[in-house]
Amino acid sequence: MSLTQGQSYLAIPGPSVMPEAVLRAMHRSSPNIYEGELIDLTYGLLGDLKMVAGTAHDVAIYIGNGHAAWEAALSNVLAEGGRVLVPMAGSFGRGWGEMAEGLGVETEVIDFGRRAPIDPAQVSAALAADTGHKIKAVLAVHVDTSTSAKSDIAVLRSAIDAAEHPALLMVDCIASLGCDRFEMDAWGVDVMVAACQKGLMVPPGMAFVFFNDKAAAVRAEMRRVSRYWDWTPRANPEMYYQLFCGTAPTHHLYGLRVALDMIKAEGLEAVWARHETLAQAIWAASNAWGVGGPFELNIADPAARSHAVTSLRIGAAHGTRLRRWCQDQAGLTLGIGLGMGTDDDPAGDGFFRFGHMGHVNAQMIMGLLGTVQTGMRALDIPHGSGALEAAGDVIAAAT
Repeated sequence: MSLTQGQSYLAIPGPSVMPEAVLRAMHRSSPNIYEGELIDLTYGLLGDLKMVAGTAHDVAIYIGNGHAAWEAALSNVLAEGGRVLVPMAGSFGRGWGEMAEGLGVETEVIDFGRRAPIDPAQVSAALAADTGHKIKAVLAVHVDTSTSAKSDIAVLRSAIDAAEHPALLMVDCIASLGCDRFEMDAWGVDVMVAACQKGLMVPPGMAFVFFNDKAAAVRAEMRRVSRYWDWTPRANPEMYYQLFCGTAPTHHLYGLRVALDMIKAEGLEAVWARHETLAQAIWAASNAWGVGGPFELNIADPAARSHAVTSLRIGAAHGTRLRRWCQDQAGLTLGIGLGMGTDDDPAGDGFFRFGHMGHVNAQMIMGLLGTVQTGMRALDIPHGSGALEAAGDVIAAAT
């Protein structure tokens, strides 16, 4: 017997749960891509995307995933033979650095492991040592989706300024935009990359690069930029087709319009507060489970934890078994321990992740926690008591 019949719950850290209103908006015939409502709708999206990012500057839209946004951002400001500093707090910092290497850019890596955020002081020291200013950019991930580490970008900006270094601050907000507080202009970020399939609640397929005047000036000095990746015509098009270097991602645009309307209706501050409360409920339950059992939050410091994704440790004997029980017996899909393998556990069986980003509410999170607790009971995995009560107390106090 399986108890999975009914509405399943995809609780991985992206793609996130898609609102029915978004899916309904996308379920339509193809529109005219040369004139009419689609053109007006698209131009109307730009200001709202900037609102979510906290910027008054430019945004370019690409048909692609987050990796496309990585390459687009790099291609506009870095030439072959350039150099970047890559402070890593998980797999995705490494991935962005490897993308730069693929473009012929040298990388200087500071690895902070898998249990801590970026240390701005070490970044400042590395930049201060670069007296010739060979480093052209710092590639930082705001929230690493593998470790769930959240780095303090505003403090990182201050550290770069303290080193009196001209490097661009480039930030990956793919996992955090629309979930964790992020303020591009207030925090002094020069380039930010994001994608539509997490906090923006749209199926994968669109990516965004936001850039300020400093980054635009660097782009203006580039000898060569791929016509496809070039953000200049996309951000300042003379004709509509230049926004996408060809055919628009029509149905994604309709979905994004509805998703941004939902964010505006709730209010961005309220969106951030909702994600914070639900994350704290998950942490409270996890801490209770960890008393007398192997359950452990990957990031110990609450201030360094994402409000969009939580990475958890439970031991190689339990992680994959628990994920599969939740999926096969209860219809709940949890995230794998992506990039968390160790010498003793190369497959990362001792890790898994909760995705709690975008279109999530209290009953979904309480259902998730109740299912995980039931799975641990069914599999005889040791765990402490009082987890659901602790999570409920967090939600009750917030309301």
